[in-house]
Amino acid sequence: MATTADPPGRLSQSFQNLAFSAHGDQWSLMYKDGFHPWDRDGPSDALEELLLTRDDLVPRAHHQVLQGNLVRQTALVPGCGRGHDVLLLSKFGYDVVGLDVSPDALRMAEENRQKTEGTGRYEPQQGVEKGDIKWVSGDFFSESVLDGFGTNGSGTFDLIYDYTFLCALPPEARPKWAKRMTQLLRPSGRLVCLEFPSGKPLSERGPPWGVRPEMYEALLGAPGEEISYNADGSLVETTAAKPDANALHRSGLIRPAKTHPAGTNKDGTVSDFISVWSR
Repeated sequence: MATTADPPGRLSQSFQNLAFSAHGDQWSLMYKDGFHPWDRDGPSDALEELLLTRDDLVPRAHHQVLQGNLVRQTALVPGCGRGHDVLLLSKFGYDVVGLDVSPDALRMAEENRQKTEGTGRYEPQQGVEKGDIKWVSGDFFSESVLDGFGTNGSGTFDLIYDYTFLCALPPEARPKWAKRMTQLLRPSGRLVCLEFPSGKPLSERGPPWGVRPEMYEALLGAPGEEISYNADGSLVETTAAKPDANALHRSGLIRPAKTHPAGTNKDGTVSDFISVWSR
């Protein structure tokens, strides 16, 4: 976590004038230095609430038989950090891959998993078998980093969870994020995004970069296509020439009853949104 010696703005300043190709090394360096103020020291309350109460948006994990083999549903958490949400999804029955560019982050994640074993925090509900967990170190944007993982080794997943991942990317990388998400999501899968920080002015530099629901809609409605911004960081409204066959469609946009303190207003109300996307 950050210490009192860390200057204000260290996170955003570390990425100023840094080529996107060097961002992975910078994130790794921060974990190596023990600087990870984005870590919430626990899983996402908003994700847990969604999985417990909204089967209509995210059906519960189940098993299926493919070619005579029992296949479990799978989940992916890109930029998983210390792995809190990976452990949570395992509790709900998914076989989960936690992906991070930093080997030190994954070392911490495994330490976190071992530390919480037997505490009851991630014990599944009755009738649910805890899913397996795999930690993968690599670049989310690499076409081969998840080869052999996912449902039936397909490299695609039934559920993908994004929190503090899109907001860590500079605007020029957002179309790549959208395209990669559609590549990794199974045809019947769900992409779940905890949209943070939705209260930060879009004109301010990140990370974290401010996000808005309309930004996700523009990106996922035309994966890989560039989008234009006004001077204040808001989107330039455009109309697509024709529907994109690879588009993801928003099936739900809700304000969770509870989220991390970082996603709440001064009066205690929630500022985050959580959105669910499917084909």
